[in-house]
Amino acid sequence: MKLLNIKTLFLLAMFAGCTQSGEVAEETSLSEEEIAAKASEIHSRVITLDTHDDISTSNFTAEKNYTTDLGNQVNLPKMKEGGLDVAWFIVYTGQGELNEEGYAVAYENAMEKFNAIHRLTEEIAPDEIGLAVTSEDVRRIHASGRKVAMIGIENGYPVGLDISNVKKFYDLGGRYMSLAHNGHSQLSDSNTGERDSVWLYNGLSDLGREVIAEMNKWGMMIDISHPSKKAMIEMIELSKAPLIASHSSARALCDHSRNLDDEQLLLLKENGGVIQTVAFSSYLNTEKSSKHRELANELNKKVAEEMDFEMMPWRDVFQLEESEREAYMAKYQEVREVAKPRLESEVNPVAPPVDVADFVDHIDYLVELIGLDHVGISSDFDGGGGVYGWQDASETLNVTIELVRRGYSEEQIGKLWSGNLLRVLDEVQKVAEEIQTQDI
Repeated sequence: MKLLNIKTLFLLAMFAGCTQSGEVAEETSLSEEEIAAKASEIHSRVITLDTHDDISTSNFTAEKNYTTDLGNQVNLPKMKEGGLDVAWFIVYTGQGELNEEGYAVAYENAMEKFNAIHRLTEEIAPDEIGLAVTSEDVRRIHASGRKVAMIGIENGYPVGLDISNVKKFYDLGGRYMSLAHNGHSQLSDSNTGERDSVWLYNGLSDLGREVIAEMNKWGMMIDISHPSKKAMIEMIELSKAPLIASHSSARALCDHSRNLDDEQLLLLKENGGVIQTVAFSSYLNTEKSSKHRELANELNKKVAEEMDFEMMPWRDVFQLEESEREAYMAKYQEVREVAKPRLESEVNPVAPPVDVADFVDHIDYLVELIGLDHVGISSDFDGGGGVYGWQDASETLNVTIELVRRGYSEEQIGKLWSGNLLRVLDEVQKVAEEIQTQDI
């Protein structure tokens, strides 16, 4: 459990009054100290679950692994400090060419990440973290005092043209998968088609439709965070089980193609699914994020030059080979750490960063529109996510503090942190059992 320190108390004061009225939560009359104390108690009792944490395989070796604070946003020391109980580690593959060579490279990349997660939970630190594939596993491992790892697959590209890979990935622990990422895959159009109005399928490909059925059959949740709106609507129509958006926010509050508009959200509610609100600055408040990022980038560039490091556009970074991208990100994190004191003193007073209050504004909106049972929480840590006040797993308590400030009850906070997502997982796996029984 993270102890309340001067920084946390400052955040409490900064976020005070930043509330949004709603049918579920009303601003509390408690003092800041009482809010903090109540939040700490709730935080220690509920299971906190973050559905999207990217990984680098270089951090899963015997010499360098999550048992120490590696300077990244999610690792075991930071999870323990912030009281983050469950981290969904992501098998991410960038979008490449739609050919046999591209599929082979993507498959190899995915297998390396699956193996890395298993290595952490089975060889490196099985006494500190266990791999869960069901909600019962989550509760059992949590009750044992250990942290919990789960696996999500970001981009169905590694499936290639072999639909049997869906079952293979499921057997390795994959419990959700997005059919596309930033770029159209062989399975689905991506939200990125909004940039140029170029689409491959106007929704899903024929193979993508088969993959939806296969995911239903084995009990893998369908993730709609990256595919296009048309693809998402088609998934809703085809799926026999609820869907999730593993890391998206409300488009009505921030007009970004990675967010869901009200029509999509209402469809997701009807489907019984859940949207895991994401703490990604540019998906929460584009104007505020852009202004802050512009000044922060200028500062980071100055610091990078002083450290003889050449910064690259993010699109170029994600096109690098994985080893090169990992090396770049490691150096970039060093630059950010060196620049942090100047960021606090020179940039934040002029251009305030997107913060936990902005994040919970989206939770409030989503709860009011589609109901609390269809809303959850995610960070996209180590993949670009994080807001001021929840910049890494060690600051997870600050989210609960803000929820308490806005009047959410312990039961409601428990649903937001994990209950809703685990309920969908249970329903998806129940549907799979029924399908498999019918196939016998």
